[in-house]
Amino acid sequence: MKSFIDLRATLARQPPRLGARLARIDTGRGREQMYRDQIPELLLGLAEQTRVASITASNAIEGVVVESDRVEKLVRAEPSRFRNRNEREFAGYRDAIDGLMRQEEPEAISIALILHLHRQLLGHVDGGGGQLKTDQNLIVSYRGGERTVLFTPTSPEETPFALGELVERYTAAATSEEAHPVILIGLFVLDFLAIHPVADGNGRLARLVTSHLLNSQGYGIARYVSLEQRVLDTKDAYYQALLDSQRSWHEATHDPWPWLEYLVQVVADCYSLFEQRMAGAASAGASKQERVRGFVLDQARPEFRIADIRRALPGVSDQTIRLVLSALRDEGAIVSTGGGPGARWRRLAGASPASSQAQNRGG
Repeated sequence: MKSFIDLRATLARQPPRLGARLARIDTGRGREQMYRDQIPELLLGLAEQTRVASITASNAIEGVVVESDRVEKLVRAEPSRFRNRNEREFAGYRDAIDGLMRQEEPEAISIALILHLHRQLLGHVDGGGGQLKTDQNLIVSYRGGERTVLFTPTSPEETPFALGELVERYTAAATSEEAHPVILIGLFVLDFLAIHPVADGNGRLARLVTSHLLNSQGYGIARYVSLEQRVLDTKDAYYQALLDSQRSWHEATHDPWPWLEYLVQVVADCYSLFEQRMAGAASAGASKQERVRGFVLDQARPEFRIADIRRALPGVSDQTIRLVLSALRDEGAIVSTGGGPGARWRRLAGASPASSQAQNRGG
């Protein structure tokens, strides 16, 4: 809530270069709606691919990693038993993000919604979900083998009031359109992470809230490109931006713009990637084989299965998929590891992007 105390003064310090990036985001939102109206079937496949990437990446940021052969089963909610805590936490993020994405009309942000998401996030882990913290938590670094306190969040006693005030101030600012929606969302997330309202899972909870608030304001990009993956790819910049913007937060003299510039760039990058993928998939004359080729070379994880392609490209037959995989293998772009229904494919380093290969073939 500290970022909203003197919002006009904060907004007056907006770096001029941010205006073009925000305009870029708004252009992307318009094209997102166009694609949703014109080629919804392509968005369905992209959404499923993004779901897997988001669940995997948001957990990986916090060091929660599961074996690659378990990812697909956990995403599909198949295992009746979990092998370890990491799998339980992985499944919790799946439940939370699925619940958000199923909402036809996004629910207004509230403490109740935040705690509901936290309850889902830790739903497969014993205790702790859906409650505000009762002990002081710290943001620390262990770099160089030494423990250093980087930031002390709001105390447990002050947390209920601080979080409630943050929700109220954000809602009022968003309703009166006091600033660009993405700027207000960024300020909310910055304060949320400074409060650090729960004992475990604050980072993952903040990323869920970010996606939800963007969707609530009409920016549905989190459905089609993984913001979490982009954060994972730029993790050092993510933590540095937060650290820079949280200095003097308790005194309300902090500078939110390092964090806001980071978040705006992430959202803008995601819209750029979204448009590249959609333009490639929807280009005139793009056959089903070209769509499979493009997915394997540009979008699939480095190691994948036919089932991943099937989910991402509904309406493309297994026969077509296998035909393209065989051709790519002959070209030296991918290799198979195993056989039968459980066969895995791995993209080789240096494989040319689909767009480059299309140019090489004259298309």
